[in-house]
Amino acid sequence: MFRDFQSRNIIVNNDEVYFIDFQGGMQGGLSYDVASLLWQAKAELPIEWKEKLLDYYIQEVQQLLPTPIDIVQFKKQYHGFVLLRLLQVLGAYGFRGLFERKAHFLTSIPLGLNNLKNFLQVYKLDKDTPVFAGILDWMVGDEVIQRFVPPIADERTPLVITINSFSYKKGLPKDDSENGGGFIFDMRGILNPGRFDEYKKLSGLDKPVQDFLEQRTKMNTFLNSVWDLIDITVENYLTRDFESLQINFGCTGGQHRSVFAAEQTARHLKNKYKVKVDLTHTNRTYWVK
Repeated sequence: MFRDFQSRNIIVNNDEVYFIDFQGGMQGGLSYDVASLLWQAKAELPIEWKEKLLDYYIQEVQQLLPTPIDIVQFKKQYHGFVLLRLLQVLGAYGFRGLFERKAHFLTSIPLGLNNLKNFLQVYKLDKDTPVFAGILDWMVGDEVIQRFVPPIADERTPLVITINSFSYKKGLPKDDSENGGGFIFDMRGILNPGRFDEYKKLSGLDKPVQDFLEQRTKMNTFLNSVWDLIDITVENYLTRDFESLQINFGCTGGQHRSVFAAEQTARHLKNKYKVKVDLTHTNRTYWVK
């Protein structure tokens, strides 16, 4: 088994096909990989395509194996592997999105639930496992799915979010917008990488500093709390057609902690809300080099 056989892990270059990210490939059910590929949530392949491609897959596999496949039995097992894969993917989306707060995975949860919903509309489970089927039906109900669907900006959305990193030695960033307000977060409670010689001439844009902040400080916990706060305001402003919101991150030198926090927050908001972001590192001219 490839174990994560999906389009993002397949490269086609000059008519040659390459696979990446095997996730510890191992022996296992022949159906699992084709289930992973055809029922990838973001691909949203039509049911007719899935059936045609499954038949093609079986046809090609028949030529590779020493004994013929029992096609009826294979398809019966295949549907079980599809369900297993869909639930596994939802578990990954939930953990990476709800616990690790990765916006990419948060926004993938509705896609995963709708994918499961499409499967249950075609393949009924209530005769064999009625209680399990009832739980799955509840999971894919509109009320549950809507909990994970944030408002999404488009080209007509007026809101622009200004994000600044700054140095407290130089003062707070100005806000020239009509409504003013917004957020200022003090990053000085996070251990400063700039105290260590190997990081002094680097910034929050550099991977060694990013690794330091993620692995040796409480930065992730801090940012998760920040995002809990600002997401409330962003969602409200999107529904009310507000035009501006400013979010500022300050530290001593405006070079390490505040820069990392500003970059990660910009990425979070773009991934989750597709909103326009204007990101500036206001103290960049004075960074230690």
